Amino acid sequence: QAQLVESGGGMVQAGDSLRLSCTISGRLFTLYVMGWFRQAPGKEREFVAAIKRVGNSTFYADSLKGRFTIARDNAKNTVSLQMDSLKPEDTATYYCAATTRAYPSGNYYKVTRTYEYWGSGTQVTVSS
Repeated sequence: QAQLVESGGGMVQAGDSLRLSCTISGRLFTLYVMGWFRQAPGKEREFVAAIKRVGNSTFYADSLKGRFTIARDNAKNTVSLQMDSLKPEDTATYYCAATTRAYPSGNYYKVTRTYEYWGSGTQVTVSS
């Protein structure tokens, strides 16, 4: 089992930056990939970024690559999401997720059903 708690959400203006953090506790050594998803009102939950717990592999939604950066700190058991040049359309609840499953392709980590553990989310609101 693993427990995930997000923090760092808030209300910002377009063009601002925000950094989200996810603190993970529990059976950390079993985790293979940690990721971020987001869900806007009335929309499906969508993939943002993911990172392997060991190694340098990262995965990003094509539309967000260049503005968002995922990183991990295994010593602190955290995964962060740096969001720059925020836009009103980035407004959503952001969720941290983790999985023990290993797949040969990064595309598997872009879908919600891959992930076994989820945080409760943190709200990000970007005003124009």
